[in-house]
Amino acid sequence: MLAAIILTSDDSRAQEEPESSVQRGNAVGVDFLRNLWSDQKTIWTAPGRLRWDDAIWFLPLAEATGGFLATDRAVPPALSNSAAKLKHYRDFSNDGVAALVAGSGALYFWGLGAHDPQKRETGALVAEAVIDSLAASSLTEYSLGRARREEDGGRAGFFRGGSSFPSNHAAVAWSAAGVVAHEYPGPLTDLLAYGAAAAVSASRVLGKEHFPSDVFVGSAMGWLIGEEVYRRHHDPDLGGAGWSNLSGDDDREPAGGAHGLGSPFVPLDSWVYPAFERLAAFGIVNDAIEGLRPWTRLECARLLGQADGRVAEAAGLADQGVSELLERLREEFAYEASVLAGGPNLSANIESVYSRGVSISGPPLNNFHFGQTLGYDFGRPFERGMNLESGGSWSAAAGPAVLYVRAEYQHAPSAPALSDAERSVIALRDFTPEAPSLPAAEIDRPRLLDSYLAVNVNNWEISLGKQSLEWAPGPGGSLLLSDNAEPINMARLVNPEPFLLPGFLRYLGPARIDEFFGRLQGHSYIPRPFIYGQKINFMPLPGLELGFGRTTEIGGTGGDPITAGDLVTSVFGQIESRSHHVPGENNSGMDWTFYVPGVRNYFVLYGEVYAHDDFIAWQNPTKNPYRPGIFLTRIPGIPRMDFHAEVVSTESPGWVSVSGNHGNLNYWSSTYRDSYQYNGNLIGNTVGRMGRAVECWFNYHFDARHSLQLVYKHNSVSPDFIPGGGFWQDYALQNEMDLRSGMYVRSELQYEHITSYPLLFAGSRENVSAILEIGLYPGHARVARR
Repeated sequence: MLAAIILTSDDSRAQEEPESSVQRGNAVGVDFLRNLWSDQKTIWTAPGRLRWDDAIWFLPLAEATGGFLATDRAVPPALSNSAAKLKHYRDFSNDGVAALVAGSGALYFWGLGAHDPQKRETGALVAEAVIDSLAASSLTEYSLGRARREEDGGRAGFFRGGSSFPSNHAAVAWSAAGVVAHEYPGPLTDLLAYGAAAAVSASRVLGKEHFPSDVFVGSAMGWLIGEEVYRRHHDPDLGGAGWSNLSGDDDREPAGGAHGLGSPFVPLDSWVYPAFERLAAFGIVNDAIEGLRPWTRLECARLLGQADGRVAEAAGLADQGVSELLERLREEFAYEASVLAGGPNLSANIESVYSRGVSISGPPLNNFHFGQTLGYDFGRPFERGMNLESGGSWSAAAGPAVLYVRAEYQHAPSAPALSDAERSVIALRDFTPEAPSLPAAEIDRPRLLDSYLAVNVNNWEISLGKQSLEWAPGPGGSLLLSDNAEPINMARLVNPEPFLLPGFLRYLGPARIDEFFGRLQGHSYIPRPFIYGQKINFMPLPGLELGFGRTTEIGGTGGDPITAGDLVTSVFGQIESRSHHVPGENNSGMDWTFYVPGVRNYFVLYGEVYAHDDFIAWQNPTKNPYRPGIFLTRIPGIPRMDFHAEVVSTESPGWVSVSGNHGNLNYWSSTYRDSYQYNGNLIGNTVGRMGRAVECWFNYHFDARHSLQLVYKHNSVSPDFIPGGGFWQDYALQNEMDLRSGMYVRSELQYEHITSYPLLFAGSRENVSAILEIGLYPGHARVARR
């Protein structure tokens, strides 16, 4: 019956005369069945047509599937067991699929009555995609026989006679959504169609009908089948969007710029970010989103391309070294510039090889309760004596896919156990049992730093692996998310290149959005909690950038369960009626960058405000931590010198008398008591839970890649948090020199004077740290790669 009433997508056939409607319906029915048969042949013979180019998307897909399979059994215990909620999620998934299918059917009949061939085609292609995906997923489901959650003791085994893998609901929803989104392209359609499909998929997991891998594979299968149906049977004369091959060889819709091209992210400790900060301050580039990093290499090349139209401005800043800085950046991103100009995106590079020694003369501060002698170093371990790291990084890109690996071998000496007084204070302030007196063991280990697989789909880069994020501007660390801790295992979605939001929101200017979902390690009170975050930065006016972000620590053994209600409630910082608190540990932030006009690019004001458990970061000014800063692009009389100054505080002085605050307002919650940390390092700013710091940086630029930096930092920890408080000053001299050969040398000498810290030391203490890193950029001459 379905075949007898659905018209084909060929509009010319629908207009043939003098056939009667019955004759046309019969002809269309035959064509529809013929299309289904050819589709199924194409689907089941597809593995035999895989090419090396398909590895670009197939390998990341396989990697992600493996990750979901490895963690499947850990998810159901963290979800709600409420019978009413489970029924709600199951009903929602059934109703959602029915709505998608019924809606497309209604669209067909609407097009039939309105003589609109595109609507008729949409209805026909959705029906075809739904039938194809349901047939393919059902056959796969019964062939693999994976047991559902309530079967086989929850072991999720295959070939057990079950019907769990993949999810039919997810396959049907994503096949229908893909066709609708491409027939009527636009942000709103994408949001509605893919949002509905994502909601259906999520509800199958939350309703405990499927494991995450079932839904992921079903969604991917449905989307790919929708692609095949649309590409084979869509009439381009009716409108709609092209559907590019994942392999990047589609000739219907050539990609523009970096859209659809994979590119590795520039590491957060790269010289590139300060260089672009200077160019943005001078007005040479105008839409660099500084409060949301890292950036991809292709995005850096795009920003650099903006300077081509500002040759006069750059020439006028010759005494600040801007021309030579631009030249050096052009050398660095020459290959990426050639890709943007239409060249192939196919590369494999050893990015860096390095060896680094860190010598510390005295007992360092390296516990996040007390402070840090060294910070923003990807969570690398350090103790008194000689610490060593040796490693390198490697990247590869092909079409939309990218692989990046940074690994090193780390050594840190052993150290004595914390004193009884130190462990007692930690237990008192965290409201946790006192830890045993155990010395810190010597560390000798290989370690992955940023290492991930990613694929770019129309300016949305989807990455999976260990990643570091910096969610605020400035040389100091973000209060919300920084590289002070080692990279977090996460799945991440970000648009590398700014875009304009739909409708009236376009007045917000160029925008970037970053979202991630990951898992933390190193917690003893609530082990292995999840963490997720969302951030948007936009530029509503030239010279003004604003950002709003939020992270949530949730789940884990004994933590708040991961339910749809808790996820939504925590995202918006609202109190859950049942538990009377915001689920999980919630942190929000707002940041800004303002290029002060009318002063010849001298002043940049930047900073951030942070809040715990508040939806808006500034709603409790006496409570919320802050980090304002100023950037002077040059010093009068010394044009090659610039200056940064920041003040950061988490003391919340207005809340001490009101709530008896003793460090339990920021980076701490009554449920997640061992802090906002990953393997012993704060994810945010090293100022800690109740501290203050004033920091200044003087930078002198000898040339584009040779600089000398003088750093001063005054630190304090409140006596209301640590008995007796703590006060110390850091003085550092840093030098970075990069040779044309690709070799580089980084060195730092820091003197730390601890004037008073009664809990840790009797009297004052001095500590000298020396760092020397020698390395090589083998991929330095990237322009030669083809």
